[in-house]
Amino acid sequence: MCVKKPMFLWMVLLSMLVLVLSGCGSNNEAKPTVSQTTDTKNEKAITIAASFYPMYVFTLNVAKDIPNVNVVSLTKPTTGCLHDYAITPDDMRNLEGAQILVINGAGMESFMDKITSQLPDLKIIEASEGISLIEGEGDEGANPHVWLSVTDAITQVQTIGNQLAALDSSNAAKYQENTKAYVGKLEALRTKMHQALDGVKQRNIVTFHEAFPYFAKEFNLKTVGVIEREPGSAPSAKELSETIEQIKGLEIKALFAEPQYDPKAAEAIANETGAKVYTLDPIVTGPMEADAYINLMETNLITLQEALK
Repeated sequence: MCVKKPMFLWMVLLSMLVLVLSGCGSNNEAKPTVSQTTDTKNEKAITIAASFYPMYVFTLNVAKDIPNVNVVSLTKPTTGCLHDYAITPDDMRNLEGAQILVINGAGMESFMDKITSQLPDLKIIEASEGISLIEGEGDEGANPHVWLSVTDAITQVQTIGNQLAALDSSNAAKYQENTKAYVGKLEALRTKMHQALDGVKQRNIVTFHEAFPYFAKEFNLKTVGVIEREPGSAPSAKELSETIEQIKGLEIKALFAEPQYDPKAAEAIANETGAKVYTLDPIVTGPMEADAYINLMETNLITLQEALK
């Protein structure tokens, strides 16, 4: 009996030691490190607002699939072009919590003074920066519809990507990756459109309003008439008469209306000239989807191939 007692005590002590050691090992495996916990809690959400439809689509592609980055539209997707647009309280509410605002620039967003005065810390990305602008007639200033040139749209996307990478450096690699991927799609679209349009013989076009000079420049088309010289304002009787005579003189067979505007003026001209009315989309409204710009441009291409053949 005296011999067995020390052996028994030794075995009990050994068992307790094993339990203590195994317990410590289990805790080390289960608990995350302090830095892991802190990183998860400190991931900061970023909201990027875009001024209107085409800027939203471009920004959506550049910022896609990045955790904690949210893209919103400042204006409603049905707003269309921002000519003389007055910012609304709802628009301002859409900027609440946004750190960055992507705008087209070139004079499109005439309300920017109000935004910058009320939100001085908001970072502004001007997508048209560095693009050679087409000047309007008289005191109209530069034409802002640069996104309708695929080449200029590529430049805008690259500007958005570069500046987002600089402003949000923690996600810089992903912005750059997304930009490269989307630019590749736009370059393929540009090639497809040039292959289809570079050989057309009829290059004179009459558009609904002054939305297409960059588009026409891209594809070497000549805009010889504009139906509504002021967007949303019906042409005067004199302007209608001048456009009709011009179309008859040039034997133009196609007029291009826009889905965002009433086509009555275009139809009236068509009745007088025998020209056919087609729809050409300036891509200022549409589905809030990443592929929308490319899909709408491809629809424009089909329309032009039919109208200019």
